[in-house]
Amino acid sequence: MMRAPQPSLAGRRLLTILGSGTSTGVPVLGCDCAVCQSDASKNHRTRCSALLSYAGQHILIDSSTDLRQQLLREKIGHIDAVLYTHPHADHLHGIDDLRVFSQHDSPAIPLYGSAATLQQIRTNFAYIFDPASEPGYIPKLETRPVRAAFEIAGQQMIPVPLLHGKMEVFGYRIGSLAYLTDCNAIPDSSWALLKGIEYLVLDGLRFAEHRTHFNIAQAIDAARRSGASRTWLTHLSHNIDHLRHEQQLPVGIKLAFDGQQICF
Repeated sequence: MMRAPQPSLAGRRLLTILGSGTSTGVPVLGCDCAVCQSDASKNHRTRCSALLSYAGQHILIDSSTDLRQQLLREKIGHIDAVLYTHPHADHLHGIDDLRVFSQHDSPAIPLYGSAATLQQIRTNFAYIFDPASEPGYIPKLETRPVRAAFEIAGQQMIPVPLLHGKMEVFGYRIGSLAYLTDCNAIPDSSWALLKGIEYLVLDGLRFAEHRTHFNIAQAIDAARRSGASRTWLTHLSHNIDHLRHEQQLPVGIKLAFDGQQICF
């Protein structure tokens, strides 16, 4: 299987938006609204996930419910690690699809995230981590709790604590880019971790307020405060029509879409 295209310039990294949709995906099952019935490809959104590629590495950010079709679409032949933001189903439940990348003599795929997130993953998917489970039918995964900066293949990853309602979740900063999904607040202590970013992928669920996600206006405010020169809003609901609503956004802020690639 072919791998995703790599950045053409040495030292550059590529972030692929695997999925830009909220937990229902878009179209929403049973919905006949204009966006769900749209033929526009950018209005078709799988569940939120991303892929970081550099130096031959493929690092997932979350294993969305739609992971299999996302990786088939992008022609990904291996996964080297996973960064988890939090353990909600739409960001996690594609985890079993990792088994095809960790068979036979392959090493276990490391999973990074907060101790609470990784413990929830071990609880929800106990069969994966049970030593009595039959080899070959489960992914080979290894949990590695993190809270401060760490490295994967020479690239520093910085966890950025966020609030998703009352729940602490992680975003991640990689060099000049920050990926912050599923949040409705950025704690004061986390703004220091975002200083100097140039590129931002940020939660922007819909126009109406929501108790656990930034709405569009709140996301615009956060993007401006971050100082990023370019921002893409992700985790989009079916209330967002890509072609119509992107035109209403301020300069430097756009809507993410499935398959988008950001070189940084």
